Amino acid sequence: MMGLNQAAGLQGMLKDGHRHIEGVEEAVVKNLEAGTQLSQIVQTSLGPNGMNKLVINHLDKILVTSDAATILQEMEVMHPAAKMLVMGASMQEKEIGDGTNLTVTFAGELLKKAENLLRMGLHPSEVVAGYKKAHEKAAELLPTLTCETVDDMHDVTKVTRAIKSVIMSKHFGYEDLLAPMVASACAGVLPPKDKPARVNVDNIRVCKLRGGNIHDSEVIKGIVITRDCQGTIKLAEDVKIAVFGCGVEAAGTEAKATVLIKSAEELMSYNKSEEEMMEDAIRGIAESGVKMIVAGGTVSEMAMHFLERYKIMVIRIMSKFDLRRICRAIGAKALVRLGPPSPDEMGFCDKVSVKEIGGRKVTIFHQEKEDTRVATIILRASTDNLLNDLERAVDDGVNTAKALCGEGRLLPGAGATEIELARQIRAFADTCPGLDQYSIKAYSEALEVVPRTLADNSGQHATDIISSLYAAHAAGDTKAGVEIEAPGGVKNKADEDGILDSLATKISAFRLAADAAITVLRVDCIIMSKAAGGPKGP
Repeated sequence: MMGLNQAAGLQGMLKDGHRHIEGVEEAVVKNLEAGTQLSQIVQTSLGPNGMNKLVINHLDKILVTSDAATILQEMEVMHPAAKMLVMGASMQEKEIGDGTNLTVTFAGELLKKAENLLRMGLHPSEVVAGYKKAHEKAAELLPTLTCETVDDMHDVTKVTRAIKSVIMSKHFGYEDLLAPMVASACAGVLPPKDKPARVNVDNIRVCKLRGGNIHDSEVIKGIVITRDCQGTIKLAEDVKIAVFGCGVEAAGTEAKATVLIKSAEELMSYNKSEEEMMEDAIRGIAESGVKMIVAGGTVSEMAMHFLERYKIMVIRIMSKFDLRRICRAIGAKALVRLGPPSPDEMGFCDKVSVKEIGGRKVTIFHQEKEDTRVATIILRASTDNLLNDLERAVDDGVNTAKALCGEGRLLPGAGATEIELARQIRAFADTCPGLDQYSIKAYSEALEVVPRTLADNSGQHATDIISSLYAAHAAGDTKAGVEIEAPGGVKNKADEDGILDSLATKISAFRLAADAAITVLRVDCIIMSKAAGGPKGP
């Protein structure tokens, strides 16, 4: 305390190298601008006609995608306020798996409207209070707009209809091909009908094989491993399988030892004893009824010789995660010792075959008769970028199906829900006294960003579309949305055309967007300490 220079103020109080930014113009408005600019980057990727972004990350890897979560993750956003929006998007990705673009776009629009209110003279706390009231009203109104419910997840047709618009927003034109595949894969991993429906995302695998086109994609009930079998046996049906977490080779001793061999006879007998041990182990496995071995390590040449002699198919799996998935798919237990498995430890598969797809050999574990909980979607496309983007679309569809297990209600899509919410929240604002009504109206105007963006991205005049939609909703057509294909702009019955949104996705996206916007609005000062370490490199 005695060494503190009282006259130096803040500069004397904080460590050298710090940065301090405060005030409405310096801190608050700059934060709002950062959030708005970030949302504008991903906003043009919203909807079926959304544009792709070409992102080159720090490893010089090129990504071409319209998936907001991937774009934000690879961009490495540094601004602290904009990071709040990125955190909201990543939370949406973890909780729901879809709707990240809606979260960031809506949060950015809330910040943009808040900037106008601050310039009008409102205090940030008044804007925050209004946004909270408006969000509570929106959360109350959303369930009342429900138009359909998915009550049976085993019904592939209903699930296909529910996830179609999710896949359409990523790959417009391929939704009729991909949505039934995703729905079929989800139905294949569900527990029996007498148990609660639950989709484990890890049980739906995606196998990307370059070559062919998207129409060559298919769903396999079972698991696909992108490697060839070791021996000459490439096909086995109604096969019992032993899974070993170790390699199929002679076990080494735990203690270090040196074997001293003095003559050729001793060398021959030593080799012979080793061969006999290996043959005994393989013979025991064959006699137990096992026709295939999955090895988690190397397969020695001697072991391969005896496996071929006893007509046992063998495949090496170097990934312990893939080994676990195979165990789950075939109902086996991974053994840590080489020897005959007990009936409880064996797995069973209807058919194991090696197939060449696009110049690459893959091993397919088919499970048609057995009740397995693993399905694989084989995706085909011409480039790696397209394959990766297709995988993201499939992931979004699977995650939406997972959300439908807990909340099966659906809302009309194509911006119909947002316009109806905006109309009702605007009417609610007129009943609120005080300055809160300005920010409640700003919240309702921010909701217009979805139909406006859909119209802009499809090359239509957004203002005319918004006016037409408000007129249609005022006349009682609460399911009127943006028509992106035919001229005219308004789709009278979005739900009848299969344009549906999940209620769980909307509720989560609006909540996280409002939280992110309110967090940014509450900041009035930024203090950055001196960065740790030495000088930054070039």
